[in-house]
Amino acid sequence: MTLFSRFSDHIDAALDALVARGALPAGLDRGAISVEPPRDPAHGDIATNAAMVLAKPAGTNPRALAELLVAELGALAEVTEASVAGPGFINMRLADQSWRDELGLIHAAGSDYGRSTMGQGRRVNVEYVSANPTGPMHVGHCRGAVVGDALAALLEYAGHRVTREYYVNDAGAQVDVLARSAHLRYREALGETIGAIPEGLYPGDYLKPVGEALAAEYGDKYVGAPESEWLVPFRTVAVAAMMDMIRADLGKLGIQHAVFASEAELQAEGKPEAAEKWLRAHDLVYDGMLEAPKGETPEDWEPVELPLFRSTQFGDDQDRPIRKSDGSWTYFGADLAYHFQKSQDADELIDIWGADHAGTVKRIKAAVAALTGGKTRFDVKLVQMVRLLKNGEPFKMSKRAGNFVTLADIVDEVGKDAVRFTMLTRKADAQMDFDFAKVVEASRDNPVFYVQYAHARIASLKRKLAEAGMSEATPALARLDAYELGLVKLLAQFPRVVEAAASAREPHRIAFYLGEVAAAFHAWWNLGNDRPEARVIVANDAELTATRLYLADGIGQIIRNGLHLMGVEALEEML
Repeated sequence: MTLFSRFSDHIDAALDALVARGALPAGLDRGAISVEPPRDPAHGDIATNAAMVLAKPAGTNPRALAELLVAELGALAEVTEASVAGPGFINMRLADQSWRDELGLIHAAGSDYGRSTMGQGRRVNVEYVSANPTGPMHVGHCRGAVVGDALAALLEYAGHRVTREYYVNDAGAQVDVLARSAHLRYREALGETIGAIPEGLYPGDYLKPVGEALAAEYGDKYVGAPESEWLVPFRTVAVAAMMDMIRADLGKLGIQHAVFASEAELQAEGKPEAAEKWLRAHDLVYDGMLEAPKGETPEDWEPVELPLFRSTQFGDDQDRPIRKSDGSWTYFGADLAYHFQKSQDADELIDIWGADHAGTVKRIKAAVAALTGGKTRFDVKLVQMVRLLKNGEPFKMSKRAGNFVTLADIVDEVGKDAVRFTMLTRKADAQMDFDFAKVVEASRDNPVFYVQYAHARIASLKRKLAEAGMSEATPALARLDAYELGLVKLLAQFPRVVEAAASAREPHRIAFYLGEVAAAFHAWWNLGNDRPEARVIVANDAELTATRLYLADGIGQIIRNGLHLMGVEALEEML
């Protein structure tokens, strides 16, 4: 149990004591009570809003309730001071031993320090990447892939059961274009000169191996055959090859999905029809006419009766068609059925989408709310595009895919860790510049270097100890000074950061926090540049050295735990 969770229990016990003696009504909802550091460290070590949250439902004054709680909390052995601030916040200052104990807990818990039961085993489906299976992944997919994967890891660490899912859009017109592009490469593999790739087909050389495989399997059987004979088998082979390529690209980022859900299989199994039937049975789909698009005159617009989902009942701007006039499914109709399928095995759904899909968020949220009776939490995280730079200038890499920079190009250029960490250094919905020079720069301005360097420095301490001819002694935590206990206070925030990041679905908070920890560590390390007695390894004091090594190891453990959530390696050495 970490310090902040322990104080949550202390506050519960204090409230129970007030209830027992009739000073507070029983049965009040305590769910909104928080325990966190005060905004201003000068006010103390821990603050709670318990009195502010409970005063109104308890029919009392917040400050009056806060005073009662202060009397209870101030009696705790580890609290040296408790006071009421403002309209009813409670600030507490803790004994130094509390922080020494917390450092011991970090060592004892190791990789589990910060792990939470907040999720209570709730099943969360995180669907991310889901790029069309028409070619290699490009830079536009890279950021969403990292955000989704880090979010999935964060939610697992916070006590959720997570399914990582990829939705394969293999039923639309784009995969027919892929099959036609593969047929062109098939003919090329059989010796035909194809010339320039026709407009509308995929031009990348990545389809040459697909054409060669088709030529090896079918010979010249389909060279002059009508499209109706070869479209389906060529589409099947090409999609499978593209998905193999996509899995390999994701593997370069250390990403693996547990489920690949096929849109084509979804439709073949009649899932959209089943969803429509369910919605009609609940009067959520009706046959009606769409309004004419803005600017269209009656002469330009021919109204057609279509099955419409009542998305306006759930906050959307207008009701949405689930089928086209020819009876085929709209994108929304197919997506609606897909989300209905996902919701059968999940308590919460999270989709990671590119920002260009922002216009469809309302209708999908409306669909999930309707299909699940509002019981399934559904979040859409929009990810903004990434601009490629080098030394601050637009950077054009070689485009091996034909017309775009691939994810593999980027990882090969700077490495997995630099890509993953950098993609998490800003909120997902904020624009990002990815500067190839900056992300590999060995400076404090490069967040991934700064954090990994902190860990490498910590790892080097044991080697430095041996080089100094010193053996390890027993730490004496009472020798940690106020500055060093301040470092422990920062480390102790990690469990809170994990829970807050998981609750907000914002994995970038881990990167921000690790940046703070690394900066604090480097500042501590640099104290010894001018003052030998401030170094971690003090040549004539084995006990103090052991104590500071113990603190450094605790810092290293927090960095490792945070980097693990981000899918980034904690380096032992750096060149």
